[in-house]
Amino acid sequence: MNVLLAAQEEDGGGNSLLELTPEEQEIVEELAQTDREVRAHEQVHKTVGGPYAGHASFETVTGPDGRDYAVSGEVDIDVSPVPGRPEATIRKMEIVIRAALAPAEPSPQDIAVARTAQEIKLQAERELAARET
Repeated sequence: MNVLLAAQEEDGGGNSLLELTPEEQEIVEELAQTDREVRAHEQVHKTVGGPYAGHASFETVTGPDGRDYAVSGEVDIDVSPVPGRPEATIRKMEIVIRAALAPAEPSPQDIAVARTAQEIKLQAERELAARET
C-alpha cells in the first residue's frame, strides 16, 4: 500500500527580472521562495524514507517571468506491512513515521501517514507478542 506525503506552501521570496513590473517581481520572489520550501520539504521525505520513498512530484504554476514554480508536492511512500515478518514491519514503519514527520512543518497528509504507519506498527507488535507467548 502506498500513500502520499505532501507539502503545500502559500508564501515565499526569490529572484526577479528587470522586464517585470514591481508587482510581478514580487510575485516571482514569492513563487521562488515557495518553490524552494516545497522542494526542500519533499526532499526531506525522500531522504529519510530511503528505500520506501518514491519519486517526488510537484504541482507547478507559471510565474509572470514564464518559469514554472512548485507550489505543492508529494512523495509516494510504501506503508505496506512486510508479510509474515512483524519485526521487519516494525522497523519499516519506524522509518516511514520518521519520514512522514521529518519536515519542520509536516502537512496534515504527512501526519495522517505517520498515524497509519503507527497503527500498522502496533499491529505488528501485537502479532510479534502473540508469537512469543
